[in-house]
Amino acid sequence: MATTDHGVTSAGRARIDARTLRQDRWWLSPLATFVVFAGFVVFATIRAFMGRDYYASPYLSPFYSPCLGDCVEGASDFGQPFAWWPLSAALIILVFPLGFRMTCYYYRKAYYRAFWLSPPACGVAEPHGSYSGETRFPLILQNVHRWFWYAAVLVGLVLTFDTVLAFRPMPAEYAVGDGETSGVHMGLGTLLMIINVVFIWLYTLSCHSCRHIVGGRLRHFSKHPVRYKLWTWVSRLNESHGTWAWYSLFSVAIVDFYIYLLATGVIQDVRFF
Repeated sequence: MATTDHGVTSAGRARIDARTLRQDRWWLSPLATFVVFAGFVVFATIRAFMGRDYYASPYLSPFYSPCLGDCVEGASDFGQPFAWWPLSAALIILVFPLGFRMTCYYYRKAYYRAFWLSPPACGVAEPHGSYSGETRFPLILQNVHRWFWYAAVLVGLVLTFDTVLAFRPMPAEYAVGDGETSGVHMGLGTLLMIINVVFIWLYTLSCHSCRHIVGGRLRHFSKHPVRYKLWTWVSRLNESHGTWAWYSLFSVAIVDFYIYLLATGVIQDVRFF
């Protein structure tokens, strides 16, 4: 009788009763991933549904950028085509960066291990009795990752534009010292937004889909020197794709939280010039 077991106990696998022979603390990595991801999801969900305290001139939270709904004055640089939207403006935008990260190859490995224990770590048996990979619904939808990459590029361009706007003079109520608002402004918020957009671009451009887009489906690199050069650059970035994924996750949350503190009046922006 043919077996339907395609898991770790399937035919051809070593017959080992123990779940793992590893002696190290292999569970620390998936545990840390679970805690950080869960914390970020809770924080981002709360901030996305708040619908307020996302703008402190000249800073706009990346969770709400571009602000296309019924936004506060000064927050909309691309108009408000969804002013009729009854919920938070963040919910119009976040589907794109969220879709990009949720379908990301690195994040898939991370949350498959941390949340689904599939498998929890290398050399550790998973608790599931069978394995179908990403061939069935809903995991087959992970194949839309490349299309989310195109959306992520647009989001990156918007965040870059926001970073440029962060050099605008700030209103006196957000300034420190004499409250001078003329000329180019740079504060701690500007610096945080610069760091964030750099990490966002490193994460986006180091993506496996980006690597395939610039250098895939070519028979001869020698006939496409420009694409080959781009492919080598992206390949170098791709080596640290997981690192950029973490850094950009933290940076986007830090920028949003800093702007929240400014918007609620808890702190004032530290102005450099």
